[in-house]
Parts: sequence; structure tokens; C-alpha cells
Amino acid sequence: MDFETLLQYTISGITLYEWGVTLLTWIGVSIGLIILRALLHRYVKRVTDRTETTKDDVVTELLASVRPYVMVLIAFYIAVRVHDVTERMNVIAGRALLIGVMLQLGHWGGSLIRLWADSYRRRLQDQDSEPNLAAVNAIAFLGRVALWTVALMVILDNFGVDITALVAGLGVGGIAVALAVQNILGDLFAYVSILFDRPFSLGDLLIVGEFVGNVEQIGIKTTRLRSLSGEQLIFSNSDLLSSRIRNYKRMYERRIVFSIGVTYQTKKAQLEAIPVMIREIIEGLEDVRFDRSHFKTFGNFSLDFETVYYVTKPEFALYMDRQQSINLALFERFAESGIEFAYPTQTLFVEHTATDADASASAGPGPSPAA
Repeated sequence: MDFETLLQYTISGITLYEWGVTLLTWIGVSIGLIILRALLHRYVKRVTDRTETTKDDVVTELLASVRPYVMVLIAFYIAVRVHDVTERMNVIAGRALLIGVMLQLGHWGGSLIRLWADSYRRRLQDQDSEPNLAAVNAIAFLGRVALWTVALMVILDNFGVDITALVAGLGVGGIAVALAVQNILGDLFAYVSILFDRPFSLGDLLIVGEFVGNVEQIGIKTTRLRSLSGEQLIFSNSDLLSSRIRNYKRMYERRIVFSIGVTYQTKKAQLEAIPVMIREIIEGLEDVRFDRSHFKTFGNFSLDFETVYYVTKPEFALYMDRQQSINLALFERFAESGIEFAYPTQTLFVEHTATDADASASAGPGPSPAA
């Protein structure tokens, strides 16, 4: 048998010559796609390295995650479709292409999840938030599992596997599990909300209802605070997020309102001088900003003044230091000006009524009425 006769030998109705041409096309397109991917990745990386932003690095990462076997499957589909070998080969090539596309989408999705997780980890590390690092890793893992599960379902469905019953079974089972552990799932979703919304972080001083404490640990189910008196306060995440939280760590400055009272015997000129005196004292201090000071009201036993000022830093100790300085200066200035602080007093007015004896005494000596 000569060579030309051998080329005309048929397999599945296709000559060896046609099989050979298809094989060469497959190999050639595969090599071409791999080379094209390498050149394109090198060019894009060279361009993105010149920029300072990290968003364009996503393109480089996606090109780097293109798998060679995916391009081989794409080349196989192109070769079979171009030469139209057999209907059976067309079906095989189509399914192979679907597998390749789904696998590549899975790799791309995994790369995007990894890029997000790396970016979030860097931000958390800058804030020394180690517990949230574990949560990011867990969320990234669950995201990859969900992604590959969907890809597997699509592949199985394309191969004729009936996944309806499987999906229904998973749905019913998921509902049953969710009902059984709904409280745990509520705390888990609340934890995810805390992770992304970040209403508070480790070390923040919170007031939750009547409780006050610093955030000590943010867990998957509970968040723990260390109270000012030393004991540990434990809140479930769902209860914590449904409460009204006051975060004093996020405070930029403090607004302070305080009142003083002076006696009713204070003269008008002295009353007029008190707001000016308070303003001079406050403006002479560092890290404070004066707002107002007024003679506010006539109290039960005092003439009341109200003053408002701001401490430009949130530290409680700094606020107490400044308030102490104001109080001491007011005490000294009032003493110099003869102004007295008021304290609870009562003035008792006694009305004197004349008695018969007093009337007789006031009449003086003389004959008695009986005489």
C-alpha cells in the first residue's frame, strides 16, 4: 500500500488525510493561542507596571490566570468546526469547549476573589484587625466553593445529567438546616455585616444601652466588650446590630455644656462681667474652642449661667483636664471679684403678731377695767 492510498484510508468515514489536517490545525491553533496569550500578558504587564493604581492590575491577573489547557480545548473546537470532521466530533468539541470555558470562568472568578481578599487583608492589617482577617479568608473560601459548584452544575447539565432533583434536594436540605440554626445564621450574617460595614473596630469605646466598654473581640457569633469596671460584656452579633450604638472612638471633638450659679446678691455689673470672664479663661487654654456663655435663668436659689465650649480632641482625660482648669480659674477670678457661688439656701420671713400681754404692756400703768 503506497502513501497516497494510506492517506485515503478512512476511519469513521473520514480519511487519514482529513484527520491529519485537523490534527495539524489543532496543534497550530493551540501554539498560536498560547504564544498570543504570553505576548499579550507581557505587554499588558509592562503597561500596568508604569501606573501607580492597582485597578489595572486586575487585567494582568486575569491574563495570567488563563490556563493553557483551556486554549488547547478552544483550538480543538476550532479545528473540528473548520474541517467539519463528523457530527459526533462536533458534539465532543462543543462539550469540550464548554468544559474549557467553565473552567476558565472558575479560574477568573477565583482570581477576582483572591484579589479582593488580598486588598481587604492589606486594609485590615493596616488597622491591626486580626480577627477580621480570618473572616475574610473564610468568605473567600466560601465564594470559591460556590463558584466551582455552579460551574460543576452547568457542566453536568450539559452532559445530560438531570440536576433538577439534585438542586431541589439541596434546596430542601438547605431550608431545613437554615430553620434549625436560624439564630446562629442570624449572628453569622450580622458578623459579615460588621465586617463590611465596620460600625466599630477593636479597641473602640461603645455605649450599648446602659452598658459601656471597649471592643475586645469580634467573633462569628458574639462580640465581647471589656467594661470600664473590668468585667467582660458579651453580646450576640444580631442583638448588637439591632441596638443603638454610640461609638466614642469615632468622635472628632467633644461638645461640653456646663452651668454655674451665683447668689442673688450679685450686682448687675458683676453679672455682666461673668460671661466675659468665662470666655477669657476658655480662650486661654489649648485644644479648646469657645462657643458661648450666657446668663440663662433665675433659679430657685441662684442666678444661672450656661457655657458651651468644644474640646478639639476626643480624649476623655483631656476634657477633664480642661474642665478642671476652667473650674480652678473661675474659683480664683470670682474670689478676686467678690462674686459668690450659690448654694441651696432658704430665707425665712417671720410675721410677728401682738398678744394681749403685749397690748397690756404697751398701755402702761392705770386703773384696771374692773375698778
